[in-house]
Amino acid sequence: MAGPDLLSPEAASARRDAIRSTSRHTLARRHAGGTVARLLCFGALGIALVPLVALIAYTTSRGITALSVDFFTKIPTPLGVPGGGISNAIVGSAVLVGLAAAMAVPVGIAVALFLVDRQSKLAAGVRFVADVMAGIPSIAIGIFAYALIVVPSGHYSAISGSFALAVLMLPIVVRANEEAMRAVPDDLWEAGLALGARQSRVVRSVVVRSSLPGIVTGNLLAVARAVGETAPLLFTALGSSLFSLSPIQPISSIPNLIYTSGTQPYPSFQQAAWGAAFVLLAFVLLLSIVARSVAAYLTRHAR
Repeated sequence: MAGPDLLSPEAASARRDAIRSTSRHTLARRHAGGTVARLLCFGALGIALVPLVALIAYTTSRGITALSVDFFTKIPTPLGVPGGGISNAIVGSAVLVGLAAAMAVPVGIAVALFLVDRQSKLAAGVRFVADVMAGIPSIAIGIFAYALIVVPSGHYSAISGSFALAVLMLPIVVRANEEAMRAVPDDLWEAGLALGARQSRVVRSVVVRSSLPGIVTGNLLAVARAVGETAPLLFTALGSSLFSLSPIQPISSIPNLIYTSGTQPYPSFQQAAWGAAFVLLAFVLLLSIVARSVAAYLTRHAR
């Protein structure tokens, strides 16, 4: 006697009925599982937001009362004298981060291009070193810059602080730019080379332009990381109560001012430290928002 025809319409209908029955029996369980998973995700998000919101709220409540025109336009007063501002620290942070970005960004983009273009043991070694550098404590980088620049020169300076921040930024710039460039499809590389363009021209006109949103975002986030660092600057830039733009002299910075003023017993200095902390926090948040916005704009207008 021949067996049932598995390809017959009756057999196919029976299989569909069995699948529908099984699906109906498991639908409630799957819905419950999905609901539980969503609740867990929302709970984890809430837990992650609690310290961020608490930090922003507490710093804002303590620091916003210190803000005034004099706070942004005057330099700190001597110990025990109320008043003063943080204009020298704002300018000093701009000088330090600007010099650090000028050192780290071009080198980081060049290294990222090398890692994208080359598949060799050397490239793998460079990538491993960048990953290791990203985990080095910032205070260790400060000691390194101190031994390399401050000790031979015999004095603290803005250039040594910028070098420490550049070393801190470099692995972030390298890895962020590499990932942005790897997101460019290989077809664009091959199309440019097939048209007879030199590889440098393809990289400049195709790869870099296509990955520009990711490059801008990565570099701005690296700057946001460097602007709030304190430990490397304690060993290199030292800090100053004077207004200075010289890269070969000690220079103040917002993180350094927060540390020095916050540890003083005078209420006016502690209030200035909270005000500087609020300014630094607002700048970092603003820089992060600008990075996302610029990346979104460049993505929409990419050609």
